[in-house]
Amino acid sequence: MDLQSRIRTIPDFPRKGISFKDITTVLKDPEAFTYCIEELHRRYRGIAIDKIVAIESRGFITGAALAHSMHKGFVPIRKPGKLPAATLRKEYSLEYGNDAIEIHKDAIVPGERILIHDDVLATGGTMNAACSLVKELGGTIVGLSFLIELAFLKPRAKLSEYDIVSLVSYQTE
Repeated sequence: MDLQSRIRTIPDFPRKGISFKDITTVLKDPEAFTYCIEELHRRYRGIAIDKIVAIESRGFITGAALAHSMHKGFVPIRKPGKLPAATLRKEYSLEYGNDAIEIHKDAIVPGERILIHDDVLATGGTMNAACSLVKELGGTIVGLSFLIELAFLKPRAKLSEYDIVSLVSYQTE
């Protein structure tokens, strides 16, 4: 499937100079959405995974569907103040500013094998922060998965120790 042709690009969002890759066009297309989940599931078939950890907010959509498809637990990583129990927090830089994410302290049992998922890999800052949180809780990261990778931003440099799967890779903006 030509997934890239089903992804909409929004110029100057969320600020001037950013070409936002919008996956809502994929999500509303049952064939494309199903393809994404089935293809990610296929790529991780045979790999021991205990839980899928996904990053707010669009990562939740495909991450939860992937966890369901693979019969694995689902763990959300959220922006500060959104999780009700005790959390760990990590601050990071991203393509257009600074932010922080949190995970419940009891979300991962030491030794669990974790696949971390998000919709887009841009600079690698958010995912790098997520990896730090998972490691701090004692999880073993078996892979990182994405629908989209903005390869022209060179995000893999920050994540070189991990196996990365992305379904669509943009080499230029």
